[in-house]
Amino acid sequence: MSRGRGELERDVMGVLWARDEPASARTVLRELGDPDLAYATVKTVLERLTRKDVVSRVSVDRTWHYSATRSRDAFVAGLMLQALERSADRDASLVAFVRSVSPTDAAVLRAALADEP
Repeated sequence: MSRGRGELERDVMGVLWARDEPASARTVLRELGDPDLAYATVKTVLERLTRKDVVSRVSVDRTWHYSATRSRDAFVAGLMLQALERSADRDASLVAFVRSVSPTDAAVLRAALADEP
């Protein structure tokens, strides 16, 4: 299974969000269910996510176990903000985004902005 850039991070996070307790890299690898994926790759992704502070780790029986430090919603919001920060024209990117959302999503945005203190 071939993944695009950042896709494996999202898949790993999906495994962590689905669990009630921290998981080892081997557990994450098993739950990803990709026979072509190497343990070292999953371990590297988990360490990278730890450095980004979206995953924390604890030692259990001399093995690192990982858990998400943010909810799925907060993680996705962070990705959206990162994309916005990479834009050459932040205002134009925001306008393009708002114009591309569904009327339902636009109503959610309006309500969130109206609720702003």
